[in-house]
Amino acid sequence: MSKLLSISWVLFGATFLVTLLLHVIPGNPVDSILGEQASESARQKLSYDLGLTSLEGHPLSIPEQYILFVRRVATNELKSFRTHEPVFDRIRARLPYTLILAFASMLIALTMGPFLGILAAWRKERWPDYAIRFLALLGLSLPKFFLAPLLLLAFSIYWPIFPISGASDGMASLLLPAFSLGLTMAAVQMRFTRASILEVSHQDYIRTARAKGLSEWSVYFKHALRNALIPIVTIVGLELGSLLAGAVVVEKIFGWPGIGLLLLESIQQLDVPMVQGTVLLIAFSYVLLNLLTDWVYALIDPRVRVAEREP
Repeated sequence: MSKLLSISWVLFGATFLVTLLLHVIPGNPVDSILGEQASESARQKLSYDLGLTSLEGHPLSIPEQYILFVRRVATNELKSFRTHEPVFDRIRARLPYTLILAFASMLIALTMGPFLGILAAWRKERWPDYAIRFLALLGLSLPKFFLAPLLLLAFSIYWPIFPISGASDGMASLLLPAFSLGLTMAAVQMRFTRASILEVSHQDYIRTARAKGLSEWSVYFKHALRNALIPIVTIVGLELGSLLAGAVVVEKIFGWPGIGLLLLESIQQLDVPMVQGTVLLIAFSYVLLNLLTDWVYALIDPRVRVAEREP
């Protein structure tokens, strides 16, 4: 029940802040969109479409605007004033591209991060450890807005191996944006995996495993990893939650037609209903991924399940 209440508050806060977005825009949104020379009927229609006025033309208070926004979301009446199509229909068309990009980047991160983190802990204070820690530091120090153009310049212009933008070339179009997102996540996972493995490596059960004659590979990858997964799952959950936000920059640079690019296009066009819908989707996805992280916690560590049952 407490989780449902917290989810409700998060979604309420997100949707209410989205409603306040209209009041953050400098000046009159109707004038910004239509210009001062527009007819009165066009201005009244746009004001109603934006949820600023009622159908009769009366100004709505912020709570009334919020209620109207929620009702339009519930009945799928939230429409883009640029294309006049339902907001969530357009989001539904773009969402698969963002999901594919998120899955590919997380796959890259999970392939590199935990494995290299365990290897660094296994070879502590040796050259593999130093090399992996340097790689992790490099990944953390390169922001996406710098790494993405660098990859684009190197592998699409100087060496034209991959397409410059778009998603028309399938896997070839996906690799560079996925690597741009995945490298930073992999770097974080490397550092946390290494620290977690080193923390549990001095536990009694690890010494028992070594005393039984198990190989170091088996000790680290079979015994130490499972008990070090809780902080790693935390990091992966946080990274998943931030993927949609991080994808905004990468999708813009590579012209990847996902939710992030749609959000930026909508902001540039002052398409407020579309901005409201995409922000709401990002907030809902973040809440959903946090619930998924909690479920994985309980699956990995029985102590979490016991704590949840206690009053």
